[in-house]
Amino acid sequence: MQSKKPGVYIREISTLRLSVAGVETAIPAFVGYTEKAERVGEGASLHMHPKRISSFREFREMFGGPKPERFSFNIIDTYNNRGELSNRQFTSKISPDAPSPYKLFYSLQLYFSNGGGPCYIVSVGTYEDEIILGCTKKGTGLLGGLRVVEQLDEPTLLVFPDAVSLNTVKEYGAMVKEALAQCRRCRNRFTIIDKYDDQTTLSEFRAALDSKHLDYGAAYYPFLRSTFNFEIDKSSDDIQHIIKGDPAEQPANYGDVRDMSELEEQHPHIYRSLLATTRREYVVLPPSGAITGVYIKVDRNRGVWKAPANIMIDAVLEPVTPITGVMQAHLNVDAAEGKSINAIRSFHGRGTLIWGARTLAGNDEQWRYIPVRRLAMYIEESVRKATSFVTDEPNIVRVWVRLRIMIEQFLIELWHAGALAGTAQSDAFFVRVGVGESMSPKDVEQGRLIIEIGFAALRPAEFGVITITHQVEKTDPNPLRAGSDNS
Repeated sequence: MQSKKPGVYIREISTLRLSVAGVETAIPAFVGYTEKAERVGEGASLHMHPKRISSFREFREMFGGPKPERFSFNIIDTYNNRGELSNRQFTSKISPDAPSPYKLFYSLQLYFSNGGGPCYIVSVGTYEDEIILGCTKKGTGLLGGLRVVEQLDEPTLLVFPDAVSLNTVKEYGAMVKEALAQCRRCRNRFTIIDKYDDQTTLSEFRAALDSKHLDYGAAYYPFLRSTFNFEIDKSSDDIQHIIKGDPAEQPANYGDVRDMSELEEQHPHIYRSLLATTRREYVVLPPSGAITGVYIKVDRNRGVWKAPANIMIDAVLEPVTPITGVMQAHLNVDAAEGKSINAIRSFHGRGTLIWGARTLAGNDEQWRYIPVRRLAMYIEESVRKATSFVTDEPNIVRVWVRLRIMIEQFLIELWHAGALAGTAQSDAFFVRVGVGESMSPKDVEQGRLIIEIGFAALRPAEFGVITITHQVEKTDPNPLRAGSDNS
């Protein structure tokens, strides 16, 4: 339109957005028990209220520290033949009923030590509470914590290290079942699973897991001996003063003190020496916290399509159980149901490494590998959110063309980044949208806009297929007549 008078004119042209922004891929939600759960400076309870944090310090401020452990202590004084003190030795040992079953605090410490970033914390109870499976409907226990995570859009990983302290492997299996089902419903998250314990056999562990939605989770074994020391419980009162030889004078009896707090007050030098002996005890943890940190680090540095494997785990001394090549063969896949378990192995000169990248769906040709499953979720969620505007658009050719252009541009960027296989674009991906490609005339008539995306994650021209459906305006099913509405 030609303007007839001088001045500034604004002409608005209606266009559809032509870009797909990639969503976050590594925002974990940790569910478990904490010392406390309250907002800093407010005192408001965070029990069963997901809280996003960005650092371990922030976690400590709102959720407190670890549960202190009880120790038994010995002070061994040796006297020579002149009645003089010739040697003083200190020993300590963690009490038989320790360590405590609460693993979340140290797992978070391991998470941040391995590259972890922002995450959600759901505190389902304190150290005064028993670790229970609970119920989703009543919002109790670990299952209740999972329920509140489902209401959030941002989390993409589910982690629950305290679940290894449930009473039975069947209860643990029920927790995993609910987590995998949530991942399938939300379609934007993945579960990181610990093998229950060393006493449970592989067969028992696999039998406890449901056979549904296995591609939405990955299991890891064994537990890890971390570089972290236990926090001492100052109410520990098992303090023995052992005298060897014949002292010339009556020695101080440190066994007369009631507990470690009293020893610290009356004999601080002895207290410090005993405290140093507890540094020889290291916290053993389920691997999920460390594994989650590695996921975040790999996603940040390389991309969600890179396998989180052959990566050294930091802040770890060794796996509790050494894994050999023969043992790993039994972990890799179960002939009947799949249920792969990824090994964590120690190699001389290389440290402790994640030595596997399989989902639980070991027998699934398409979804057996973690990066393939997570790349598919990344593409699907990114495209779904970027194309949600079409619910207010007519289901016509003009819209289909625009959608194809924006999605193809997104996939080209992934292809150039190395996420997709193939030297030619046609071998790396395809996008189908329109009548005769992804929709029938009946779909258009009923207001269903269907997008099909094929992507080659492992080998050229071997496509995994994602289908995204939006409910839009009902339109004339004849694509030519519909496409003519191009005002």
